[in-house]
Amino acid sequence: MDKAVRVTLAVQGWTFDARPPATVLQSAERAGVRLPSSCRNGTCRTCICLSTSGTVRYLIEWPGLSADEKREGYILPCVAIAETDLLIVAPAASKFA
Repeated sequence: MDKAVRVTLAVQGWTFDARPPATVLQSAERAGVRLPSSCRNGTCRTCICLSTSGTVRYLIEWPGLSADEKREGYILPCVAIAETDLLIVAPAASKFA
């Protein structure tokens, strides 16, 4: 089993562990954190957020991000697997009730 990495939501200050092969979105949900999502396959972009540090790999060859967005650090948590600790900006994140 792969080692867990730490994901921190910059705006809220919340943290949770992400352990491959779970996606960042799945890991957030397991930790009680709701990130906006819809399609869960990397096309609708509902879950898009900015990663200001860390690296991810994707479950699909080319998720619904432009080359510029990828360079700027945007990720799609629904199909992203954290490879290192991440600091992400997801202003619409909330906690499950």
